[in-house]
Amino acid sequence: MDILEEATIFEKAKMSHMSTSDRVVASREAKRLILAINEQYKETKDEDLMEVMKRLTVKKKKIEIRLKGKPDSGI
Repeated sequence: MDILEEATIFEKAKMSHMSTSDRVVASREAKRLILAINEQYKETKDEDLMEVMKRLTVKKKKIEIRLKGKPDSGI
């Protein structure tokens, strides 16, 4: 399976009702996909690859925010 197919499957996967360990695995998978796509982007400079990386990064950040918890606004 090529990396863009894996990225598409990851993007469409539901991220609700995940355990903490599932979120850690998902975050690592997102990082792996982003780095692999980045290697292809360095060679081709294809803007579609950049868009895929951006979407994966947004999803990864949402997962990591959920892992770390929301910051307190008070003292």
